[in-house]
Amino acid sequence: GSAGPTTSGRMDSYSPRLMAEGLKGMIGKGMRSQEVKDAMKKYKAVYLAAIGGAGALISKSIKKSEVIAYEELGAEAIRRLEVEDFPATVVNDIYGGDLYQEGKARYKVD
Repeated sequence: GSAGPTTSGRMDSYSPRLMAEGLKGMIGKGMRSQEVKDAMKKYKAVYLAAIGGAGALISKSIKKSEVIAYEELGAEAIRRLEVEDFPATVVNDIYGGDLYQEGKARYKVD
């Protein structure tokens, strides 16, 4: 089935705790809160942005999917994915880099 990203801001209140428990990567769409970006740097985790509306294309890259938490949430459950040639971009890295902020600063018109 389709595997489109969800709006990541909806998970921001849970993300720091999940990273404290060992989460190292998140996939979604949209910007993350400063609290989440700080936690990514602290716990050395990354955030990958995928293209909204491209769920059918994205699903072709998923080789294995396993629900590891909150199965009752259905499509919003936490999953471990095995992927190949996954179309995503590292937006937030373990050093505090933020591609969204860098893009805004670079192309800002004064």
